[in-house]
Amino acid sequence: MAPLGRGRSERGTEKGKNGVSKDKGTGRRTLVAGNWKMNLNHLEAIALVQKIAFDLKPAELETVEVVVIPPFTDLRSVQTLVDGDKLALGYGGQDLSPHGSGAHTGDISGSMLAKLGCSYVVVGHSERRADHHEDDALVAAKAKAAYAAGITPILCVGEVEQIRAAGTHVEHVLGQLTGSLAGITAEQAATIVIAYEPVWAIGTGRTASAQDAQDMCAAVRGQLALLYGDEVAAGIRVLYGGSVKAANAGELFTMPDVDGGLVGGASLVAEEFVGIVRSGPPA
Repeated sequence: MAPLGRGRSERGTEKGKNGVSKDKGTGRRTLVAGNWKMNLNHLEAIALVQKIAFDLKPAELETVEVVVIPPFTDLRSVQTLVDGDKLALGYGGQDLSPHGSGAHTGDISGSMLAKLGCSYVVVGHSERRADHHEDDALVAAKAKAAYAAGITPILCVGEVEQIRAAGTHVEHVLGQLTGSLAGITAEQAATIVIAYEPVWAIGTGRTASAQDAQDMCAAVRGQLALLYGDEVAAGIRVLYGGSVKAANAGELFTMPDVDGGLVGGASLVAEEFVGIVRSGPPA
């Protein structure tokens, strides 16, 4: 495959203070991250990345940062492909240990991910919080471990349907955000990515309206301003993650406080994922 772009992540773009290209007048470059969850073996991973890279034009990657987040067992194959073909795609891990090394069977450390070239790691995803009972304190410890390894956390917050129905979703999400950022400095927070994921919309086919997504992402940014100041908050990218598809991404991404998407099932289909990427700002 011919090389695509000049390497992964943010090379070849006009960059603002937070290291991302200027966009929508905010200085925040749209980020589309595909969370593959527990899907695809390493051969399927190679095929999917090849399809995505083949379909996307270099100019499209100037305005949108594209990241894939495969299972741990696929990362070495993805790294080899991205580096070998000089693809302008980033990649990351779905989780990491709060520990740096040692007797922690089954854990993956931040330094291991960094050695594989990971730029990002997801922490606090709703499925980790629900299935593995991860609380805000553990999420904060994982975020700190990511920074210690030189990796940017994609920190997830969100509410289940019962909390949304009770009308306490804003309070819940902001409390979750504050707890998950405990011990994170303003300097670190300036580079973090926050993903708002309405749990009731994940894998259900339901999607929050674009205005609902905007309201929640704006509330998240407001809380970030209280924690770290307006300037830091204005530079932090806040993603929407909840059944993002090519059909709804365009409307979502035009919202002023929605800086892209954390994409689940749709990221497993190259054509759909590329369609989501193309819903970002035009090249």
